[in-house]
Amino acid sequence: MEWITILISAAIGFVVGGTLAYLLWDKALKNKKRQIIEEAETEGEVIKKDKMLQAKEKFLQLKAEHEKFLQEKNSKINILENKLNQRENAINQRRDELQKMTKEFEITRKEVDIIRENLDLQLQRVEHKNEELEKLHRQNLEKLEQISGLSAEEAKDQLVESLKEEAKSEAVAYINEIMEEARQTANKEAKKIVIKSIQRVATETSVENAVTIFHIESDEIKGRIIGREGRNIRALEAATGVEIVVDDTPEAIVLSAFDPVRREIARLALHQLVTDGRIHPARIEEVVEKVKKQVEEEVVETGKRTAIDLGIHGLHPELVRLIGKMKYRSSYGQNLLQHSREVANLSAIMASELGLNPKKAKRAGLLHDIGKVSDDEPELPHAILGMKLAEKFKEKPDIVNAIGAHHDEEEMQSLLAPIVQVCDAISGARPGARREVVESYIKRLKDLEDLALSYPGVTKTYAIQAGRELRVIVGADKMNDQETEQLSYDISKRIQDEMTYPGQIKITVIRETRVISYAK
Repeated sequence: MEWITILISAAIGFVVGGTLAYLLWDKALKNKKRQIIEEAETEGEVIKKDKMLQAKEKFLQLKAEHEKFLQEKNSKINILENKLNQRENAINQRRDELQKMTKEFEITRKEVDIIRENLDLQLQRVEHKNEELEKLHRQNLEKLEQISGLSAEEAKDQLVESLKEEAKSEAVAYINEIMEEARQTANKEAKKIVIKSIQRVATETSVENAVTIFHIESDEIKGRIIGREGRNIRALEAATGVEIVVDDTPEAIVLSAFDPVRREIARLALHQLVTDGRIHPARIEEVVEKVKKQVEEEVVETGKRTAIDLGIHGLHPELVRLIGKMKYRSSYGQNLLQHSREVANLSAIMASELGLNPKKAKRAGLLHDIGKVSDDEPELPHAILGMKLAEKFKEKPDIVNAIGAHHDEEEMQSLLAPIVQVCDAISGARPGARREVVESYIKRLKDLEDLALSYPGVTKTYAIQAGRELRVIVGADKMNDQETEQLSYDISKRIQDEMTYPGQIKITVIRETRVISYAK
């Protein structure tokens, strides 16, 4: 019984507890729901206020933009109204002026009618006076014919003859004056053209030597180049035709030969041998043959590149090869290819200044020295040989003549010839452009000084400016000013007749008196 009572009590307690728990949970849920609703209402009010503020700001912004647009439109309308008012005022002013001019024109027309009537009267009077003058003129002529015994036609003929003689003398004087002015102007223009050409072609001068320095990394490689008992160096000299000088100069070998092509082949061959490391006679011959082919290809490539750079087209392949070959040839120490390029540019500029064809002049200038690099090298002057080569490879006659005549060995038949000749002289005469062998150079300078010193009255002579100027000092008590001028001319004439030299030589004769006193 007690156990049943306990169960019933427990059941009743569980039911009562569950009911109380349900009531408490329901009450808590209602409070939570009410709280959520209140928070949502508060948040909604805040969002509503924000949206209203944003809408108000947008409205104010649109209103301001609209007012600004209306203001700009009103200002444009005002400007247009002002322009219309100004135009209307100008039209009214113009209309008033036209009305005023119309009135003045009507008054002027009346005055013109009056003037015209007066002119008619004056013309009638003038015609009457002309008739009277004609009558008097005829009477005077009749009296003059009676007095002079000559008719009017005869007198006119004599007057015409005298006027002809006077006009002839004046014309001769005027022609002489024009010719003299033309000579002066031509001289001035020629100098101007030459100076312009020289200034517009500023070429660096490059002087060739007879030796090439080959640098090596260490002196150990020198022994490998020489080889056992010198066999390697002998094989290299035999294959290239270049003298190889191995002295005490550290890390350097000298390649000596008058032919730049041989020196270049030897230099490139040495470079490949040293880089490869295998140096023996068989390898040397193999490398030299390979380098020769490379140099030949480079010669052709150089010729093509030169022609393209100068804008010269249609050259025969053999002429292109000869142009490339100029790179390895020098004339008085001046690189021949650089000299020919300079002559080509100078010729084109000078031809343009003279109104001639610059392309032809440039072509003739580039080819003028191809005779110096001919493969055959017969006993002919290089200008004649170059002319024959150009003729053989179908160059035009005026270009052929310009090549052959640039040293006066052929008669000049076109204006291209003197242009090429002058530009060749300009290029060779640049200071530092050319250099002779030291011995001949020193001998030429000494001959210059001795030649001037042989004249009586000369005390000292100095060859300066690399032999391009000779200064002669004479005694003031032994020679007067006129004799000084004659001495300068005599020396220049004798140098022209007896000596050979590039460019020109300036002879300056100095005559001065010095008086020295001492204050003690």
